[in-house]
Amino acid sequence: MDVNLELAKKQLLQEIDASISDKSILKVLSKVPRQMFVPLEQQHLSYENAPLSIGDGQTISQPLIVCIMIELLELKFTDKVLDVGSGSGYQTAVLAELSNMVVGVERIKRFVNSSKKSIAKLGYTNVEIYEAGEELGYPDLAPYDAIIVGAAAPKLPLQLVEQLSPMGRLVIPVGDR
Repeated sequence: MDVNLELAKKQLLQEIDASISDKSILKVLSKVPRQMFVPLEQQHLSYENAPLSIGDGQTISQPLIVCIMIELLELKFTDKVLDVGSGSGYQTAVLAELSNMVVGVERIKRFVNSSKKSIAKLGYTNVEIYEAGEELGYPDLAPYDAIIVGAAAPKLPLQLVEQLSPMGRLVIPVGDR
């Protein structure tokens, strides 16, 4: 990896460290190469603690937000996780390191294809990524122990609640700004 990216990654991890209790998430963050999930012209910004444009009006989430949301899931290595709006696959890869199986759902076909390639290139065999259908989430593989949603919803989507296992956890930003 480029020396500047390595330094930027180290600084990012130090910055996030104070905000995260579960240090295993930081360890995973140091392992997953964020630059593989952003467009070439954005790669020099990969380890900024900021969302980055990935095209089609979409962003890859800010690393701190990814960490906070994943920490709220209270994942176990036996968990099956649904990642709604998996985008370029970065958060999906982080989740793959912390759980048994991850199902990513994305509505933009270009991201479905590129994230599948990145996930495969990194050697993850516990990830499946699907193009989103008419129904929210991915009920075919439910129930899920944990569901994470990157985009805000005006209210709690009951379709996702119905896809949770009895003790499942759902992390989603709800409400307006």
